Amino acid sequence: MDVSIIIVSYNTRELLRDCLKSVWKRTDSLEYEVIVVDNASVDGSQEMVMEDFNQVRLVALSENIGFGRANNEGIKLAKGRNIFFLNPDTVLLNNAVKILCDFLDGHEKVGVCGGNLYAENMTPAHSYMMYLPSLAGEFNEMLFGLWFRWRYGKNLEFNHGRTPLEVGYVTGADMMVKKKVLDEVGCFDSVFFMYFEETELSWRIRRAGYKIMSVPTAKIVHLEGQSISLKEHREQMYLSSRRLYFKKVYSSGVKRSLCHFFYGMKALLQIVYYSCYHRDKRQKEIWKYRYRHF
Repeated sequence: MDVSIIIVSYNTRELLRDCLKSVWKRTDSLEYEVIVVDNASVDGSQEMVMEDFNQVRLVALSENIGFGRANNEGIKLAKGRNIFFLNPDTVLLNNAVKILCDFLDGHEKVGVCGGNLYAENMTPAHSYMMYLPSLAGEFNEMLFGLWFRWRYGKNLEFNHGRTPLEVGYVTGADMMVKKKVLDEVGCFDSVFFMYFEETELSWRIRRAGYKIMSVPTAKIVHLEGQSISLKEHREQMYLSSRRLYFKKVYSSGVKRSLCHFFYGMKALLQIVYYSCYHRDKRQKEIWKYRYRHF
């Protein structure tokens, strides 16, 4: 089998329905399977899949075990030589699965690839980052990202050209990985409940000598929701996962401390910015929370 498409869902019934429809509408000229791993949804997601998509292999979990661990449950069942991790809040715009699969098959040293993501209004959305989170990256973020924006230009997180680019990581919303690479480096680390799991996996894959590529001809809408209020539980998970990531990639306590220092300085500068210049109360509260808890 060419590709196993794994979709992890949690209370996203209608988004999941549209995602699955787009998979069958847009995907052809290859052999694929779809595995939906549901994290104990209570909105009828499981029932919808069973009633409307009997060709899908549904894994109905009894509890919410997080993004990475749920994907790992799908990997256990996957038969494809390539594994495509796809978010339920995505809609394929073209035969992206075939495009990404062909790219992986045609490049031996590439372990991961992903396409260009678009917002609902078809404006470019965050699709990848040219660098992995690191000490240099944290210093750059403290400087409002100016250093790397100057270095990478408009292609920092979206591929505006037609040529594939080597990147630091692609987002977990549309991440295709060779199964043999997962067999070599391992699957998602179960210590991450949400956030940084695909980043840490990308770090291991790059460390094993494989490239991670953006393939702009594969096009997907990502309907990522923007909350209008501070979600403290989500912020706690983000900050916790961030600390776990740097603990794994840096054995040096000095480097980890510097990363946290730069992040704290970034948070302070963001508070000042949103207090004095942009006047965005929501962003100010988010960064105040992050500064208190980082």
